[in-house]
Amino acid sequence: MRIAIFGVGGVGGYFGGRLAHAGRDVVFIARGGHLEAMLENGLRVDSRLGNFEVKVDASDDPEAVGLVDVVIVAVKAWQVSKAAESIRPMLKKNTVVVPVQNGIEAAIEIADVLGREHVLCGSCAIFSFRLGPGHIKANTTWEPSMSFKEMDNSVSDRVADLRQALDCYGFAVKVPDDIYAVLWSKLISVSPMGAVGAVTRVPGSQWRDSPDALEMYMEAVMEVTDVARASGIAVDDQQLQQLVKAVVSGPVAQLTSMQRDILEGKPSELEAQVGVIHRLGAELSVPTPVYTNMYRSLLPSEMRARDQIEYSSEL
Repeated sequence: MRIAIFGVGGVGGYFGGRLAHAGRDVVFIARGGHLEAMLENGLRVDSRLGNFEVKVDASDDPEAVGLVDVVIVAVKAWQVSKAAESIRPMLKKNTVVVPVQNGIEAAIEIADVLGREHVLCGSCAIFSFRLGPGHIKANTTWEPSMSFKEMDNSVSDRVADLRQALDCYGFAVKVPDDIYAVLWSKLISVSPMGAVGAVTRVPGSQWRDSPDALEMYMEAVMEVTDVARASGIAVDDQQLQQLVKAVVSGPVAQLTSMQRDILEGKPSELEAQVGVIHRLGAELSVPTPVYTNMYRSLLPSEMRARDQIEYSSEL
């Protein structure tokens, strides 16, 4: 089984690196200095589950890569639709495409471009980032995981086959009871923390010491939970309490990826993590005043990062 990793940041670099190190037939789609470093020196991954370096097959040209059996889409959520168009030259009739982004809409966006017959609904659990060209760092204290299922939430033969093909040391491969519950659970976990961090412009370990900021976080958690339930997702109250307890009292000094991008003036996953709650809340008649205000507050900087509004550096 030939596996393409489309996007070699912290997520694609880690999972693809583990698969390549385990001897799977993996090709990476990367670009720029990151690609050059990988071709010259291989891919280096630092992790609490063991550091390693591996020689890799990599390219910036999907057409030159040719046909593959599986594509794991690991770009940022705002790049998914464009990535789907680029994937076309690698598709066979039975090629499977698995997105692992934050958010709840990636599979739908890819299916709109490539057709539902190619797409699984997927997610991953990991905290990792690109430390430098050809160098990935995973700070996850627990075992990373990748989850997927058919878009209708069923377990097909290709889901079972892919689960077996991806099984290797360094991460768990899961076929959950409800893949959409997994997507929403992750969104509830990362979106309020990242959004509040982006608005307050400080790490969680600092904004949680402000009663007003902490209250904003608690209200945001309830809003995204209300939208999830209105969308037909059963949110476990005990898991929700454990999440809030971990954020309020646990070690959350690091920035989320969305918050880091926003603070650095880069295009971010604002639409996939915050805008989606603002939009779905309106569609489902679920009040989301905190999310709406956070989204509206962050939108101008997002537009500036995407060169959609003029900005003078002299201001």
